[in-house]
Amino acid sequence: MNRRVDIFMKTAKSWQEEFALLRQLAIESGLTEDLKWGHPCYTLENGNVFLIHGFKNYCAIAFFKGALMKDLQGILIQQTENVQSGRQIRFTSLAEIKKMKKTIKSYMAEAIAIEKAGLKVEFTKTVELVIPLEVERLLKKVPGLAVAFKKLTPGRKRAYVLHFAAAKQVKTMEARIERCAPLIMKGKGLNEY
Repeated sequence: MNRRVDIFMKTAKSWQEEFALLRQLAIESGLTEDLKWGHPCYTLENGNVFLIHGFKNYCAIAFFKGALMKDLQGILIQQTENVQSGRQIRFTSLAEIKKMKKTIKSYMAEAIAIEKAGLKVEFTKTVELVIPLEVERLLKKVPGLAVAFKKLTPGRKRAYVLHFAAAKQVKTMEARIERCAPLIMKGKGLNEY
């Protein structure tokens, strides 16, 4: 058990009981526990296998190579259409996790077997990232932000552009860019704190 994960568990604003049970199942799997991207992450020889995280309406186990899993129960969810590798099992209650314990353990075991086998997800080439003109204009409004944005990895750029462009109003887009500017300036991704 990782001390940093202990702190995460104690300070989580929601899903504490659900996280505790998911953590117990994860530890029983024999993986190494760590805290990555602000969430409990379980690894095999430094390879990320799955992590536990929470959102407003659900908590989840996210399998890094979920696209390779068989998903016999049909419960894996692709978080967005742009996610190629990861898949989630989502939960809305502790009772739901308790009911699915056997299934969760089998999915964890399959994810571990995939990592042990060294299997890799074959990513499809994405088309050249097109940055909307409005996003480019707003990035240039903050001194140094456009330059910092260009230095980001392709995946980080893509995540930001999708986040910014999803805004229905320019005012919302501008607020999102202002809120993300400190992360971009530090070379970090959208959800890296």
